[in-house]
Amino acid sequence: MSEQKQLKRSLKARHMNMIALGGAIGTGLFVAGGEVVSTAGPGGALVAYGLIGLMVYFLMTSLGEMATYLPVSGSFGTYATRYVDKAFGFALGWNYWFNWAITLAAELVAGALIMKYWFPDTPAIVWSAIFLILLFTLNYLSTRSFGESEYIFSGIKVITVLVFLFAGFMLILGVGGESPGFTNWVVGDAPFVGGVGAILTIFMVAGFSFQGTELIGVAAGESEDPEKNIPKAINTIFWRILLFYIGAFTVIGFLIPYTDSNLLNSSVENISISPFTLVFDRFGFTFAASFMNAIILTAVLSAGNSGLYASTRMLYALSKEGQAPACFGRVNKRGVPVNSLLLTASLGLFAFLTSLIGEGTAYSWIVNISGMSGFIAWVGIAISHYRFRRAFKAQNKPLSHIPYKASLFPFGPLLALALCIFIIAGQNYSAFIGDEIDWYGVSVAYIGLPVFFATYLGYKWTHHTKVIPLQAIDLSRNYDE
Repeated sequence: MSEQKQLKRSLKARHMNMIALGGAIGTGLFVAGGEVVSTAGPGGALVAYGLIGLMVYFLMTSLGEMATYLPVSGSFGTYATRYVDKAFGFALGWNYWFNWAITLAAELVAGALIMKYWFPDTPAIVWSAIFLILLFTLNYLSTRSFGESEYIFSGIKVITVLVFLFAGFMLILGVGGESPGFTNWVVGDAPFVGGVGAILTIFMVAGFSFQGTELIGVAAGESEDPEKNIPKAINTIFWRILLFYIGAFTVIGFLIPYTDSNLLNSSVENISISPFTLVFDRFGFTFAASFMNAIILTAVLSAGNSGLYASTRMLYALSKEGQAPACFGRVNKRGVPVNSLLLTASLGLFAFLTSLIGEGTAYSWIVNISGMSGFIAWVGIAISHYRFRRAFKAQNKPLSHIPYKASLFPFGPLLALALCIFIIAGQNYSAFIGDEIDWYGVSVAYIGLPVFFATYLGYKWTHHTKVIPLQAIDLSRNYDE
């Protein structure tokens, strides 16, 4: 294959670090943090995010082991095809493409909602169009332009969290005002509000907040030195992400009582009462609401940028596997799969329909669908890694051939798999509680499951695939990109 028809390994270590770090810092922290503390209290928030963080750690080390061994843009879609079943890889790949393509639409809607803060009279469709053109251009120019833009977007988010933690801990220590002490940790039912049920409820929010960390696996196919950069990114970055979340909820727990009505009302439409805005305002930060609005816009654009990149590369990989039309496997001289990019971006046009049905309604619907698809992808990572290691043992291959080894196998992937399935099952368990089942709520929350299984079974029935025996699994490190 000639050079101009290949993806280019142009993402440096700093790009990979920021992609891994910034992928999980977004509206799930900046906006949803208030609702989480209000629902389960500061202690419940810390427990939920700590457990989900542990699950994500095992998932990312599993992905890191496979991505270091076989760094391809198809990532876990390709791994599922190789190590489990072609039908499973087909369904997982298309599920992930759909997940991030829909997320792109969701972020375009969110961006338009945020812009209403400054320009309330400008139609949302205008901002959606501007943001779609911007993100398309960043991805169209080159992989390096995506990496640089994501480096900047993620850097802004990271700096914001660091400033928030600094300001928050200063306030806790009494600098800038009287220290609240542990008052807000013992008010009412704090630190745990609503008991185990409330913690289970915010498991779903916590899981969605961490979605995006798996982007490091997709980007591995264009990393300059995957054997060195991927383990470094996963080992060091994940703990920083967990520190950011635990640190942020600790600050919120000390400074804002869970009974504060503002915590429940924070949203992309009303960022003036985000926990971050409230803390910055208390620290004396002038124009805190406008500042946080700009930061959250950055987070939204970052998610859309990453989503467009990830879904484009997954569609490209599906084409190379023969599971999507061959035209989507073509790349230009800059190493960009333009046809895949065009199809993915066209799905972002779905955001324009929101001007007809109401932006807020559409955003909630899209986010629910995207969240389920993300958890299905995580299930695929855990299963693929388990089979990958089992195949190594069955074929009597030494583990020394694996450059980076995930810790605590098989406990890690099995625990992550069990927690993922638990979270999927509980996506909207409240819809089943009561005198009548909320079928609309059930359909919105769980529609991703029947679609995934229909895709899997349809391919399996059409192509008569079977689960690959462990002895027959291809453990070579060759892959034609």
